[in-house]
Amino acid sequence: MSAITVPAPPLRILPAGDRSVLVAPDEHADLVAFIDLLRREVPSGVDDVLPAAQTVLVTMAETADRRAVEDALRQLFRRTRGAGPAEPEPDAVRVVPVRYDGPDLEAVAAQLGMSVRAVIAAHTGAVWRCSFLGFAPGFGYLEASDSGLAVPRRAQSRTSVPAGSVALADGYSAVYPRRSPGGWQLIGTTDVQMWDLGRAEPSLLRPGTLVRFTEEASE
Repeated sequence: MSAITVPAPPLRILPAGDRSVLVAPDEHADLVAFIDLLRREVPSGVDDVLPAAQTVLVTMAETADRRAVEDALRQLFRRTRGAGPAEPEPDAVRVVPVRYDGPDLEAVAAQLGMSVRAVIAAHTGAVWRCSFLGFAPGFGYLEASDSGLAVPRRAQSRTSVPAGSVALADGYSAVYPRRSPGGWQLIGTTDVQMWDLGRAEPSLLRPGTLVRFTEEASE
């Protein structure tokens, strides 16, 4: 008798401490749509929402009814399942000018079997979406499923990557907000500050922020 395969549930909600749950949709596209709606319609009793690559950590107020919050999360998910992310407003896209002068640009083009100009065209032609923040304050993991620019990290990390370095790795693009070690492939530089404590919101990006890169002439 053959074993019966039980399909994975489309949504799992797992306990994560006394006041938090980890929400894990089965499909990444559903996660993207769910995060978009969750940020627009925060359920009563939710204090904080922290997206990651495949999950969302939802933290509740001390007085929240845990079961009611979980029911509200499931209702939101049912509304977004299979819908994909919401269409962006025309003025909702952050524009980041880039000088495509990175030391790994030619190597990236060779790995992808593309010309350097084609890599630049693909990078500037996509609308990138901040999936989550991590690694350093203001470091946003940007996704664009149709970019065609998925490359691995460098075999050996650099001990120091300059602030403003525009990079690719593991299907993501990112801008280093400050000088730090890093193993991503560097394809350019920008003067846009991704993290500035002088701003009301120090991080230029948050989960769901849309970014379009534009080419700026190198000096």
